[in-house]
Amino acid sequence: MPAVTRVDPKTIFTPEEWAKVSRQSVWIGPALVVFAWAVIIGAGALFILWPNPLTYIVAVMLIGTRQLGLAILEHEAAHGTLHPNAKLNDWMAEWLCGGPVGGSLKRYRPYHLTHHKYTEQAEDPDLVLSRPFPVTKGSLWRKFVRDLTGQTFFKQRIQPAIEQLKGKKRKPPRVPDNPALRFWIAQAVIFGVTAALGYWWAWLALWIVPMATWFPLVTRLRAMGEHAMVNTQDDPFTHARTTLANPLERLFIAPFWVHYHCEHHCFMYVPCYNLETTHKLLVLKGYGERMRITKGYVEVLKRCGSKVETAQAAA
Repeated sequence: MPAVTRVDPKTIFTPEEWAKVSRQSVWIGPALVVFAWAVIIGAGALFILWPNPLTYIVAVMLIGTRQLGLAILEHEAAHGTLHPNAKLNDWMAEWLCGGPVGGSLKRYRPYHLTHHKYTEQAEDPDLVLSRPFPVTKGSLWRKFVRDLTGQTFFKQRIQPAIEQLKGKKRKPPRVPDNPALRFWIAQAVIFGVTAALGYWWAWLALWIVPMATWFPLVTRLRAMGEHAMVNTQDDPFTHARTTLANPLERLFIAPFWVHYHCEHHCFMYVPCYNLETTHKLLVLKGYGERMRITKGYVEVLKRCGSKVETAQAAA
């Protein structure tokens, strides 16, 4: 199928407006990386200083969401918008963002740009994430249970490694890379630092557990919010959904403006920190009616879990 229709920003924004929203900062991207790690460290310290079930749950949620945040910043780097210096952009993505959570910029970039080129079409490699919806409420909650109990983590991360160790043949990646090396170097650094501080258990309890539970859940919620049930048409403003997340949702589900996904698909080289301004300009110019906008992730859940059970339908 042909590539999806693109938006020419010159037909929407004045030169001054476009210069404002497309301008890359030399310091904001690195600051976001530092902020993500600061929240991870702070959330871990919260539980270490006040160890109880509540602070542990909050720490796992905050760290898991910031692990997603690191993946989002790797996504930003895939578009070349984490830093205007291309080498620094890619280095931060590989070693400070994607690497610690198992990502590979070299493999992700061509995959993701294909997603942008063929959004919600047969050639879209991310179509599998949106195609199943809507599902029943029961199916939706079973997915969440698998995420929170580590089953998704095992299926996506542990099982492939076991099969590889057993010598089962796997299709070689199109782009040569060794993300496992960066991942384990990052794990060694995290474990070494926490052990040196006297908290040897923190790597497992405050890094791996969030990665195995909350991270898969919010990754699923992100995918649902972005493309599930968007009813894609020729209009590029219908290729993705923007979810108007409240402060708690941004804290625990959608960091770094990832919920402005319609704006991102329309103007994929606008840095994430300018997407909110882009959204406001589009609404002021009357494009809000054409966009897929949902008020919060509760509404996303209602839409994605709206399929009626067979027995209920028969009744």
